[in-house]
Amino acid sequence: MKMLVAALALLGLALWPTSGAAREATYQARADQLLSILSAPGGEDAYFSTLFLDAVPVAQWRALAADLRKQYGKPLARGAVQVESPTTGVVEIRYERATIGFTLVVAPQAPNRVVGLQLVGTRRTDDDMDRVLAGIVALPGRTALAIAQLGDAGPLWLHDQHADTLMATGSSFKLYILAELARAVAAGERRWSDVIPLSHKSFSGRLLTTPDGAPMTLHSLALAMIAESDNSAADTLLLALGRMRVDAMVATSGHARPDATLPLLTTAEAFALKMPAHADLARNYAAATPDQRRAIITANAAQLTAGAVDIGTVADIPTAIDSIEWFATPRDMVRLLDWLRRNGGDALPIMAVNPGIAPADAKRWHYLGYKGGSEPGVIAMNFLVQARDGRWFAIAASWNDSAARVDEPRFVALMTRALNLLAQ
Repeated sequence: MKMLVAALALLGLALWPTSGAAREATYQARADQLLSILSAPGGEDAYFSTLFLDAVPVAQWRALAADLRKQYGKPLARGAVQVESPTTGVVEIRYERATIGFTLVVAPQAPNRVVGLQLVGTRRTDDDMDRVLAGIVALPGRTALAIAQLGDAGPLWLHDQHADTLMATGSSFKLYILAELARAVAAGERRWSDVIPLSHKSFSGRLLTTPDGAPMTLHSLALAMIAESDNSAADTLLLALGRMRVDAMVATSGHARPDATLPLLTTAEAFALKMPAHADLARNYAAATPDQRRAIITANAAQLTAGAVDIGTVADIPTAIDSIEWFATPRDMVRLLDWLRRNGGDALPIMAVNPGIAPADAKRWHYLGYKGGSEPGVIAMNFLVQARDGRWFAIAASWNDSAARVDEPRFVALMTRALNLLAQ
């Protein structure tokens, strides 16, 4: 259920209780009342602001709350409250069959009614990892997953599903670029503050509209590449660091079959190869050795550019995801995440900017780093997490379907469940 209500503009300055204790008491009172407002119809006009009810009328709200009760049973108790500001926090409500997190926003002016409410995470009380794995197996197409605890002796494998199967991983390959950048910084060859021009703009992403040659630090490019999956940032970094150096990181990080994915293509090259006009070239590329592929890229550099990409031809249906891609197994990705854990340095905060899952679920972890990848027929999610007791884990999973688009929200829900179970 998606519930995002109320614009939060004009929340203003005045009439919020002046003492910290009074502010906390006011917010806690609204958090406590959420249990009753979810339990049965009634009281909405006193609980929600006019701004909220303009966006979600009472009848619609009651239908949403009833749907939650139908799915998860009766609301039983208010759980944890994570206050983020005097007006905002995350409130957990324990149902018969799940614990559900809501972002709750309270107006600062009296009578401090609720102006915003959003469901941000669900943990089923009867859930377990076997059910999650069964849900992954039930997906159409091919799926693969590996979960490991990370320590000094390397990954200790906890759960797996076709974990040694090569899968298309989409933009997950950008973690290899990040790892090489982290290695170069640690070796004194580069600095995060080094400035280079934005020299290889791709076909999508925020930096596509940035002027050609704009000066960018390596850190700002890495942040855009990981947190936003910006393709121009990735292509610029890959070629600035040197493709051969990034390719070497594939093997260094523990990829079991690097020849299956090398050389790492830029996003522009990969999608140019997927264009119908380059079908013969793509077949030759897929059948070639890594050295032959490098020669093909060099010889056809003028054709394999972002200008050759008609994004409409690959936006709706899976295209060459079994042949022109970035390939890795879940175990390969776990080993890469473990390399970053041990050697990433300032790359780790970059990985933590976009958690890939709802904030309430991400906050169950002391640290959560993420990079995924998706395109029609492909989704991959890779998490490096540290529990509050200090233990480190990694989860890597991919879903490929060459016949149809994948259901991305369904996959995200499965990965969120896996992370929540691991956090327990």
